[in-house]
Amino acid sequence: MEAAPLETQGVLPVTDLLIACSISCLVLMIAKTFWKPVPQGLKRLPGPRGYPLVGNVPDLGKDPHLALTEMSQHYGDVMQIQLGTRPVLVLSGLETIRQALVKQGEDFMGRPDLYSFQFISEGQSLTFGHDSGETWRASRKLAQSALKTFSASPSPNSASCLLEEHVSNEADYLILKFLELMKAEKGFDPSRYIVISVANVICAMCFGKRYGHDDQELLSIVNMSTDFGEAAASGNPSDFIPILRYLPNRTMRTFRDLNRRFATFMLKLVRDHYTTFDKEHLRDITDSLIDHCQDKVDENGNVQCSDQKIVNLVGDLFGAGFDTVTTALSWSLMYLVTYPEIQKKIQEEIDQVIGRERKPRLADRSVLPYTEAFMLEMFRHSSFLPFTIPHCTTRDTALSGFYIPKNTCVFVNQWQVNHDAKLWKDPSSFRPERFLTADGAGINRLESEKVLSFGLGKRRCIGESIGRGEVFLFLTTLLQKLEFSLRQGQTADITPLYGLTMKHKKCEHFQIRQRF
Repeated sequence: MEAAPLETQGVLPVTDLLIACSISCLVLMIAKTFWKPVPQGLKRLPGPRGYPLVGNVPDLGKDPHLALTEMSQHYGDVMQIQLGTRPVLVLSGLETIRQALVKQGEDFMGRPDLYSFQFISEGQSLTFGHDSGETWRASRKLAQSALKTFSASPSPNSASCLLEEHVSNEADYLILKFLELMKAEKGFDPSRYIVISVANVICAMCFGKRYGHDDQELLSIVNMSTDFGEAAASGNPSDFIPILRYLPNRTMRTFRDLNRRFATFMLKLVRDHYTTFDKEHLRDITDSLIDHCQDKVDENGNVQCSDQKIVNLVGDLFGAGFDTVTTALSWSLMYLVTYPEIQKKIQEEIDQVIGRERKPRLADRSVLPYTEAFMLEMFRHSSFLPFTIPHCTTRDTALSGFYIPKNTCVFVNQWQVNHDAKLWKDPSSFRPERFLTADGAGINRLESEKVLSFGLGKRRCIGESIGRGEVFLFLTTLLQKLEFSLRQGQTADITPLYGLTMKHKKCEHFQIRQRF
């Protein structure tokens, strides 16, 4: 007699059994994520309920910074969302963020082991790498030392530093380029030319090399950096839904390829430096790193700092000084043509303090309070860095009475802080005066320290100092010589477009007038 099919015997086929087991494991994994035991005296993190498999991804929409800000109004400054299968802690509120990143800095200084991060500098990036131990601390200290050597603010009576020289050269070129464009009597988009000049400055700082603006190697650097920003901004779902790592993914493939090409390019420049390296004449940041590494020799005479480590550090410094400065300058010009009365005040201050004969210097920042206030308001109002690079807890900890397990991914919502009505009067208005002292002669430091753009604590952006200095020098040099406006009948759209750094919509209607 023929045996009955397994289904009729009440036994599942092997394939169905495997599927059932997989689903059960997935349910258990998600349940385990949500129901980890909470130590006595602490509370479980509040947050919105997510959808199966994707979590709260659909709730974030096209503007995650706005969606998370709205959620925080309901759930508080410390809340948890679910992205795919991964729980994510979201921090809002200035004091909460300061408590986490500064006062409890050791607990929150890690980087999550996101899948996409392993392709940046082979997972050894100073900025994106998962390591936060002694090796990371030594590398960061080394990078900071190299940056300081070539970008330190000099005293008013000393010779200018390299940063000043490079920015001055590029700003002069930009002025000539803008004047040339105006001869055509057509509007233009200044961002197209700013990005080239900023790239040239960071190339000169890192590699002692200035390119012509039509040089293909320079354009290749710019394109790679732009493509990296776009690829990162589009997000990598596989960071939060692991099964996607095994499926065809064009975005991730592009991201990997970009990082390989950038690393290869950096390696070539570093190796070229070795052939002309002179310990008695350090030309740039790469020379400084090589010099330091050659001094670090073990008992067998082997250099302890590899070419790859130098490549990784230079790559991090290059990235820290490129996209942020480019975006800040582009936003600055958009605000200046939107509020011409503010532009006039800055120019009057420059004329009174610096005059028209000498060029602006880094030392002038302290005596140009309105210009500094404008920059602060630009960073605050645009909040073009809406989130810091994700953090990660390094151990089990607690914040505001809530239990937070080790290895929890952390999002820091800088946009929320910069637009918090509890901190700012009329936060949607663009008013540089909010940062001035009562007499208008200086910067109100308590107000300025409320602006979040470069993060806080141990993971604060390493390029902050050079970035702020570069924006100041470009801005004051351009405004000393030129007046920016839009062609008649045109307006600037300052609605931000969400991304790793938020850009404004392209504006090709700029025009300039030479002031003298």
